[in-house]
Amino acid sequence: MIDGYFRCGDVGSAEEVFDEMGERDEISWSVVIDGYIKSGFYKEALEVFNTMQSERIRPGKFVLTSVLAACAHLGALDHGRWVHAYVRRKKKSIVMDAVLGTALLDMYAKCGRLDMAWEVFESMKEKEVFSWNAMIKGLAMHGRADDAVELFFEMQRRKFRPNGITFIGVLNACAHSGAVEQALKLFNSMENVYNIEPEVEHYGCLVDCLGRSGRLEEAEELVNSMPIEPNPAVYGSLLGACRIHGNAELGERIGRLLLELEPNNSGRYALLSNIYAKAERWDDVAEVRKLMKERGVKTNPGSSMIELGGCVHEFKMGEGCHPKMKEIYSTLKVMIERLEMEGYVPNTSQVLFNIEEEEKETALQYHSEKLAIAFGFISTKPGETIRVVKNLRVCDDCHSAIKLISRVYGREIALRDRVRYHHFRDGTCSCKDFW
Repeated sequence: MIDGYFRCGDVGSAEEVFDEMGERDEISWSVVIDGYIKSGFYKEALEVFNTMQSERIRPGKFVLTSVLAACAHLGALDHGRWVHAYVRRKKKSIVMDAVLGTALLDMYAKCGRLDMAWEVFESMKEKEVFSWNAMIKGLAMHGRADDAVELFFEMQRRKFRPNGITFIGVLNACAHSGAVEQALKLFNSMENVYNIEPEVEHYGCLVDCLGRSGRLEEAEELVNSMPIEPNPAVYGSLLGACRIHGNAELGERIGRLLLELEPNNSGRYALLSNIYAKAERWDDVAEVRKLMKERGVKTNPGSSMIELGGCVHEFKMGEGCHPKMKEIYSTLKVMIERLEMEGYVPNTSQVLFNIEEEEKETALQYHSEKLAIAFGFISTKPGETIRVVKNLRVCDDCHSAIKLISRVYGREIALRDRVRYHHFRDGTCSCKDFW
């Protein structure tokens, strides 16, 4: 019944049935945890797992695999480490097979510990193609294109044949590091060497790679010449490239098309608004926002999460429900003042409203990742790495500010946004300002 309710999207009824159960075994807990994760309630899944522990129910391999997926999504490194330690302690009863090992390395990669992901990968006695794919994807997320390509060829030397998912991973790696020629070579080899017909996702990766590198004409030509119908994700990659490189003409054309293809996707409106705002076309910004209102489209608010002491804290701009919010705002104010003394000037080009510069700067100051970092400062020891996970792409202003924070305060900050990982250290970012 619990599984059925979750599958139907009725989370409340699933919770009711579970709470009313007089006797609950590992399977019951496993179904609830898995149901929460599949429904997108990752924090709740970890809370249930913690309760399961307090009731002394020993988790098995399937529960642990699900919990690792929740940890990966939330960036909950402490929880993930606990699972890893538990598996080591119970190695006689819990076998580290390809499924569990892959979940573990994926968790470490998505929590910013690529070194631990690699250590798990290397120690796995059993590997499957999906294990190699997860490691390639992890390298891609951290901008390690050369290592991802090398692993791509290494898996073949070890007699593992790449599949379509492998190519998505390695093409993404090329896109996030600007390795266009390598991406073109790999894409062309799919049919010629591996007998894999490129699907729309592979074309999307190549469009993304060309677009991020500023080769917008080639990217548009590729979209127009695709042997299969481009989907909104392909057009979205091209629109994102227009925002990065300030091509308002092409961006407007692609953006208007996307608003018709996906009239309820708030991200498309936001991207087109950003393009107009960057070009200071405020009437067009207002028109897009009016269209959103008429269609009843709600924006997806930016949120950032940080795990400390086994607890995941979430921050959103404009919300003040955190018990330490007064201290967080005070700390952030001091941080911004110190950054300004070091030459920091807020980048207001992407604020979507035609308002006074001072108001724009205030809006930027309270972006969720800055709030999370401020909380990290007051909650950790000097020198400790601060790890933040954001649901949207980090904006240019926050990226510049966090680089400076890492130098001024001597802190390493690992930020995972919707696209990739950014490791800030000594005033620089691992993405080399290419993301």
